[in-house]
Amino acid sequence: VQLQASGGGSVQPGGSLALSCVVSGANLDRYDIGWFRQAPGKEREFVSCMSSGDGRTYSATPVKGRFAISREYAKNTINLQMNDLKPEDTAIYHCAASLEECGVATRSDYDYWGQGTLVTVSS
Repeated sequence: VQLQASGGGSVQPGGSLALSCVVSGANLDRYDIGWFRQAPGKEREFVSCMSSGDGRTYSATPVKGRFAISREYAKNTINLQMNDLKPEDTAIYHCAASLEECGVATRSDYDYWGQGTLVTVSS
């Protein structure tokens, strides 16, 4: 299973970015896909995830109402639309795959990780 994240970049506060995670070697109907981020000097933290079965989504409180996760079956891709970005959203964003229900999964339940894409929010 391989995951390839892309779409990062530099934006001003209030701007938007769309991240993509292309999954190969795994079916989105079987694996839950999550997005995590790691800011300099901080631990990696959960951002959002989507369940493989019913497509239920979960998001961390700091990003609720601003970030939206979605999937494209035809491309085996999970997207993360990020709006109203803030300087505190600056981090490397990673996507990861888990066989556990992402609503209860912890970081250690994710078996496969992508390399990450850098998001910088600064004026």
